[in-house]
Formats: sequence, structure tokens, C-alpha cells
Amino acid sequence: MIVVKIGGSQGVNLDTICLDIAALAQQGQPVVLVHGGSAETNEISTQLGHPPRFVTNENGFTSRFTDRDTLEIFAMVTAGKINTLLVERLQRNGVNAFGLTGLDGRLMTAQRKEAIRVVENGRKLMLRGDYTGKIESVNAGLIHMLVQAGFTPVIAPLALSAQGDALNVDADRAAASVAGALQASQLIILTNVPGLMRAFPDESTLIAHLPKQGLEQALSFAEGRMKKKVLGASEALNQGVPQVIFADGRTEHPLMDALNGKGTVIS
Repeated sequence: MIVVKIGGSQGVNLDTICLDIAALAQQGQPVVLVHGGSAETNEISTQLGHPPRFVTNENGFTSRFTDRDTLEIFAMVTAGKINTLLVERLQRNGVNAFGLTGLDGRLMTAQRKEAIRVVENGRKLMLRGDYTGKIESVNAGLIHMLVQAGFTPVIAPLALSAQGDALNVDADRAAASVAGALQASQLIILTNVPGLMRAFPDESTLIAHLPKQGLEQALSFAEGRMKKKVLGASEALNQGVPQVIFADGRTEHPLMDALNGKGTVIS
């Protein structure tokens, strides 16, 4: 089993990624796809008069503050538009894709972070009314059932809280949890950069191979969204996934390039 995570950043070539997934499906290779949707959510929420608010916690990780209105926009964009159009692309290429969110069949359950500690302008604040969560469980049996029935699951990053609330969950960490629950052989994270760079954006500093022990140090130089990807890689490896690859989702054959070792291979 291979779990592929497609970033929500602009520039990722969804058409070529779907072609690669179709080629793997024809070879009998099962693939589970997890996607984000941050860039499009930013654009549409701004158009709707509810611009995104990003906050940074005490550990330096940046995330979207998700009040109820933001959650509903996030669900509309990721579960509605992005998930549906990814399924359309895959079906067009002969892949029997099955779109769903973490709410469907309790695929992903998460603990809600009703209050989060953030740092703004040097001040520590407590923000309440947040609808984000940390994944606690993945219904691996449901995914296996879909795969065994010939479907390719396409998962949007929403989870269900214990109280029955929909929650925004980080797509990289969701993909890590899915890969861990499935005991996948690889987690491939496709984004709009060539991989993990020691001095972003200098591509000559791309790290081709990184041992698991180097991930903690990598957090110190990873920039922006790459911090969450490094954290997700660490979580996947700790759950038994033997290999995580950060690869460029903008190339002619993004997934095949990753499988051939291009990008940053972490094991």
C-alpha cells in the first residue's frame, strides 16, 4: 500500500499526478490519496468576506484559526470542490476513485482543540472557538474494504470529534496517520518544492536522504508549511511506515519521480 498526499499549495500538477496514479492502478498497485486545500480555501474565504487568519503556536508551528464559519468554508472547498474534482480527474483516467472525508464512516476521529495558545506580536494569547483537531484514530478497515473492492480512496482532511463536530485536521499529519494505520510501505508527500532544503529556497541545498534521527534537527531549518510535513514524516515513521518521501508535485511524472527516489527520502 502506498499513501500519497497532495499539497494544497498552488503549482502542484494535479493532472500529471492523476496520470501517475492511473499507471500504478493498472499495475495493480493500491494507492490511497489524501489531499489538502489551503491555497484555494484562502482564496475563496477571502472572496466570501471571511479572510483567513493564521496563527503561530509557542513551538513555531503555523496553522489556520478555524472558527465555525471558516470550518464551513474549509469543508465546502476541500470536501466539496477539491475532492469532487480530484475524483473526476481520476475517473477520467480510468481509476475508480471513491471520494470521502474523515467524517464518513468515522474514517478519522480527532480530539478537538477548543482553545489554542498562540503568540501574536510577542504576546501569548488563548484563542477559543477553534474547530481543529489532532487525529486519534483511523478506520483502517473501511479503507481496506474500499481498496479490496477495487476503489481508490480520495480523502479530504476533515475528522470527527467525540462530540460529533466536524474538525479541520492538518492534511500532512492526516496522511501520516492513514499511512500508519494501513502499515503502508511508503508515504509520499507531493508539494510545490523539490523536497526539504537546508537553506530554503536555495535548491542546491536539497537534502536527498535523511535518517529518522535527523528529523528533529530538520525542524530547526524547515520553513513555513514544511515544518508540518517534517512533523508528519516523524509521526508516520513512529507508526511503523518504513519510508517517507517529500517530492516535487510540479514535474511531468511527480509520483513516478518520487518512487524513483527523487526528492527527500526519509527512512
